[in-house]
Amino acid sequence: MPETEILLQMLVVLMALGAVAGVLAGLLGVGGGIVLVPGFFYAFQALGYGSDQLMQICLATSLSTIIVTSYRSVMSHNKKGAVEWSILRGWGPGIIIGAIIGVLVASALRSTTLQLLFGVLGLLIGLYMAFGRNDWRLGETMPKGGVRAAISPMIGFLSVLMGIGGGSFGVPLMSLHGVAIHRAVATAAGFGLIIALPSAIGFLFVEIAPENRPPFTLGAVNIAAFLVIISMTTLTAPLGVKLAHALDPKPLKRVFAGFLFLVALNMLRKALGY
Repeated sequence: MPETEILLQMLVVLMALGAVAGVLAGLLGVGGGIVLVPGFFYAFQALGYGSDQLMQICLATSLSTIIVTSYRSVMSHNKKGAVEWSILRGWGPGIIIGAIIGVLVASALRSTTLQLLFGVLGLLIGLYMAFGRNDWRLGETMPKGGVRAAISPMIGFLSVLMGIGGGSFGVPLMSLHGVAIHRAVATAAGFGLIIALPSAIGFLFVEIAPENRPPFTLGAVNIAAFLVIISMTTLTAPLGVKLAHALDPKPLKRVFAGFLFLVALNMLRKALGY
């Protein structure tokens, strides 16, 4: 296939993916990574770039986009006074350590292993989205001391292995410990930034074999995909927000949870060779 045709196909696929991710982020409040990682995987694979390092490219590129989207989100929420900065200060160091370890581990794993991890964790996130309730509680305040020291690196670590920001793990954690849902969402945007920034920088130094890299890939980050996704999500996220105010989000979250189940199960199927 001529290189120009590959680039055009890549552009069209990425524009569509970015548009969908932006709408879903605005509509359901889900992080783009949960959509972008499988989207990148199927798109790059269809364009002929399937390899043992494909998932590293997908994770790294997703995390690079989260730097921009999380920064915009946390600044917007901060203007409304919704960000719990004390939680970010307390949990941030552990999350950053976990994210750095996540990059080191992810860079050493085969793509099939990362697919397997994404599939298993994706199913768990989907279950919470489908059946979780905002009034569930494990405690009235966020954990501190040894519990925080144990959990915070796991948030960063697992998020990097999935290529997602802090929302999928951070929002349930805070909600279960008495943080109001709107404040949990706002603070989790800060989690996303401190996860994505060090991990995306780390992935820039991961070596990908030239024959396995889509065009315009630096380290494991595909710069073309990063730019297209950021542009499209900026355009379409406001549409998702408008739809969120016009529609009931609860059944929509269950529909998205069903979609996530299918994506996660397909990732598991591919990882297991079926």
